[in-house]
Amino acid sequence: MQSIFLALGANLGEREDALRRARDLLQRAEGLTILAWSPLYDTDPVGGPEGQEPYLNAVLAGTTVLSPLALLSLCHEVELACGRRRTQPWGPRTLDVDILCYGDLVLDSPELVLPHPRLHERRFVLEPLCDLAPELVHPLLKKSMRRLLADLDRSQRVSRNLENW
Repeated sequence: MQSIFLALGANLGEREDALRRARDLLQRAEGLTILAWSPLYDTDPVGGPEGQEPYLNAVLAGTTVLSPLALLSLCHEVELACGRRRTQPWGPRTLDVDILCYGDLVLDSPELVLPHPRLHERRFVLEPLCDLAPELVHPLLKKSMRRLLADLDRSQRVSRNLENW
């Protein structure tokens, strides 16, 4: 059994509904147990094409018996079930599900990099992650998520939207 953290994000369509549906699908998935989730956060897009709408983001905490690649496959299935179409890299999306951490595993393969390679650069991920696990230590950087968040530039707009969803 491995502890895992998943990031959810959406900036097309009914964003809150998409995140709720993704959480529900993940909760029902075999081999995965969702234990907690952060509040929802409204955030400005980071990277990708100009003119994107704001994102709604959250982080889920759980445990799994799935392998990292099986978990990645499940995340892609949930994205597809929520209408995700991969047409433009870093473009607008109905749903994005990323694996942030899989225990303390460090993995660098063509299919998956763990921990998520930009986790420590993204306030829209660190804010909700710190709601759940502020003392979680980044397996490569050896700093807590709280420390990584404190070290970030505050220019990325991230505002708490909804506590209970």
